[in-house]
Amino acid sequence: MNSPPSSKPPPPQASTVKFKAALRKAIRKNRQEPEIDYLNIVAMLDLMTIILVFLLQSMASSTAAIKENDDLKLSRSIMRGEPSDQGVILIISKSAILLGEEGVPVITLPSRQQLAQQGLDAKHKRSGPNDLYIVPLANRLQNARKLDKAVRAAKGLDPATSDAIIIADATTPYRLLIEVMYTLGQSEFGRYHLMVMKSNVK
Repeated sequence: MNSPPSSKPPPPQASTVKFKAALRKAIRKNRQEPEIDYLNIVAMLDLMTIILVFLLQSMASSTAAIKENDDLKLSRSIMRGEPSDQGVILIISKSAILLGEEGVPVITLPSRQQLAQQGLDAKHKRSGPNDLYIVPLANRLQNARKLDKAVRAAKGLDPATSDAIIIADATTPYRLLIEVMYTLGQSEFGRYHLMVMKSNVK
């Protein structure tokens, strides 16, 4: 005789409360940490500070390696001492005024005779030929001042004023030199260093 098939009891169904608890547990287990979606400003500021200091040191180191040529011959001096390496470089050659390492002249200069008598042309001045303020130079000095101000602040120096290293040809007329220094002063450059060549005279 064949025995009748045995009937198995149905598996117990989980209650709604237990199901929700298991679901929450699975969600917590599989949860991942959120990705960092913001920039680290402190690290970026440190990097910018290093770059600015490097640029300043590069500009400063180039002052001691100025090469003379027919368009730029420095004055001679018997003073001893190392040249200043802090400041924005401004070059006054026989033919142009240049700022820093820029290859484009700020102003192309006229003849020496004209410069000695009346300085730069009135078209470069703020209010006529007798004015000492050189507008194109002042405009370019604004960016140089902003950069130097940031570097000085990063190095713990007083950012209220900047230094300028003037590299001028020995035949630069006094009138032009005064106009350049006046424009520097009006652009928050309070200290100037005039680059010269050491003389062999003892």
